Amino acid sequence: MPTERFTFRGHAGHELAARLDLPDGPHLATALFAHCFTCSKDIPAARRIAARLAGAGIAVLRFDFTGLGHSGGEFENTSFRSNIEDLVLAARALKAQGMPPSLLVGHSLGGAAVLGAAGQIDSVKAVVTIAAPYDPGHVTHNFEGALDTIEAEGTAEVILGGRPIRVGKALVENVRSERLGEAISGLKRALLVLHAPRDETVGIENASRIFAAAKHPKSFVTLDGADHLISDAADAEYVAGVIAAWAPRYLDLRRPAPPPGVPEGIVRVSEADPDGFLQDVNAGARHHLLADEPAAYGGTGRGLTPYGFLSAGLGACTSMTIRMYARRKGWPLAHVRVDVSHDKVHAQDAGAPGDQKADRFTRVIRMTGDLTEAQHARLMEIADKCPVHRTLEKSAEVITRAA
Repeated sequence: MPTERFTFRGHAGHELAARLDLPDGPHLATALFAHCFTCSKDIPAARRIAARLAGAGIAVLRFDFTGLGHSGGEFENTSFRSNIEDLVLAARALKAQGMPPSLLVGHSLGGAAVLGAAGQIDSVKAVVTIAAPYDPGHVTHNFEGALDTIEAEGTAEVILGGRPIRVGKALVENVRSERLGEAISGLKRALLVLHAPRDETVGIENASRIFAAAKHPKSFVTLDGADHLISDAADAEYVAGVIAAWAPRYLDLRRPAPPPGVPEGIVRVSEADPDGFLQDVNAGARHHLLADEPAAYGGTGRGLTPYGFLSAGLGACTSMTIRMYARRKGWPLAHVRVDVSHDKVHAQDAGAPGDQKADRFTRVIRMTGDLTEAQHARLMEIADKCPVHRTLEKSAEVITRAA
């Protein structure tokens, strides 16, 4: 996933720092990500979501709000309204680059901000909130001990995200006065609400209120077991997968024609976890799979093994080949199931010369329907004419070159 540095001017004229995660292939749409109140654009959950969307052809801009992370300005002079302004300006900066955002994704207070900003960004077709508060004033619990000081002196230093930040009175008063009900009910965009029932920072009742206020099309997905920051890698992967599966229904992801001579397009495999073996496998904008190794071999078991994919290809091709032949003949084949197992055996056991190891794929084919014995036998013969079967039986040429 190529990542570019991106900057634009925020609401107060300060330079805001951003990362633009680009698809390593056709660019089909653009998303804008708003981070949580105590986070930055580089939180692991944001990186995982951006990587998954980029794999589906959706570029993602994630930026630090004014005064946070690597962005300029003073956080104490910001407000919830200024966060919304920063989002709108980020969208304008993307539009100026020919990449108007059609998807907004917001985490925690960033989720509330995208709900408030969506109506001001004409290109947006869909909105996703993750652990978002219905009432932005909810964030003041992060610095309850400093509220009296803020009230008396105008600002106070609090610890947010593990570092000291000055919070101003304008922010406190602004978030307390904000009401999102009208913006949510008038959203006129598809909405996906993601929330964990055990979220101790922003309770699940916030998601219920957001969902109830919104009009259709809307979806609600529970993040069982996740925490507020989606800090567990498996939870982040699940969130990323749900968004990537949901968004194409509302975005116009028109995939370009495949390269000449490659009718099925390109299957792209890229690391999802450099510390393990998890891989993102993408075939175009709509097909995503995970590859991994079992835990016993240093993986996490969250995807098919490479040989599992090979077995799946053989099984799928076998079933399709049988179905096509039966359909052409008009035979009463009701259902096909193919069980495939893979093993390494001595070449002599596999009927091949030599003493080296050979690959053995075992297929067990179950066919149901009112078939005659002759029809059943013929379909078993046809199984061996499956193109993937033939490829595995013969030697295939693999050409490798550096990108």
